[in-house]
Amino acid sequence: MHIVVCVKQVPDSAQIRVHPVTNTIMRQGVPAIINPYDLFALEQGLRLRDRFGGEVTVLTMGPAMAEDALRKTLTIGADRAVLLTDRQFAGSDTLATSFALATALRRVGTLWGEPSIVLTGKQTIDGDTAQVGPGIAKRLGLTQLTYVSRIDDLDAATGKIVVERRAEGGTQVLQSKLPVLITMLEGTCEVRRGAIGDALRAARAEVVRWSAAEAGVEDTTKCGLRGSPTIVKSVFAPTARAEKAKQVPTAGCSTDQLALEVLAEIFGHLPRLERELEASARRDSPS
Repeated sequence: MHIVVCVKQVPDSAQIRVHPVTNTIMRQGVPAIINPYDLFALEQGLRLRDRFGGEVTVLTMGPAMAEDALRKTLTIGADRAVLLTDRQFAGSDTLATSFALATALRRVGTLWGEPSIVLTGKQTIDGDTAQVGPGIAKRLGLTQLTYVSRIDDLDAATGKIVVERRAEGGTQVLQSKLPVLITMLEGTCEVRRGAIGDALRAARAEVVRWSAAEAGVEDTTKCGLRGSPTIVKSVFAPTARAEKAKQVPTAGCSTDQLALEVLAEIFGHLPRLERELEASARRDSPS
């Protein structure tokens, strides 16, 4: 079984800065880390490999410094690491990124076997769009299982996988046929530190580097800024609230009384909301 995990090297969100003119993230001088959500995807891939055999390939797109993130994945236990690095990829939004990664995944499949499972984190902490994983799945024609909290079962012989995914109002249990793309939620497992042998191997290992041409990209107008229709109009921090939250005394109040007092406070500040709720109740009430 061949499992491919897509990761991203991101700036530490605690020290992130935004360029005042271009509205893009300033990465110079900011420590880079592996996107935390992607680490859970990597751990799930390693667990599946340990149980069912096969290989785990880690794929990322980024500048040359992203090799550091790939070496860390090798230290954790990945078998192979591939870095897409080319000036043609600079400035890519989620559409251009998913195009480049999907093209590279086809190349990976040609060289080392078609992946049965592609894993990503649910989103990245620098963009928070959660679009790249589904974008890859769409381009490759893979079934996408998003916001997965646990992989319950995998039958490599029949090519079926059963997962649990977080959904609004509860949890869904889904069964699908391989190949699939899975985006993993955070906190789904404990990420291993890696063995000493893996650390020594990672120090000696060659990280495969591909330019756009080597990855199989034929139309470079779909990469980088030229292939990115997203325009950031403005970036700003939320305005700090001047007024403090009001506390409603709870001593000696029943649950019903407390609820009525809270609603009275809310409707006192938002009378329009009260009128809209009353109108909605009248419409929904039986005539």
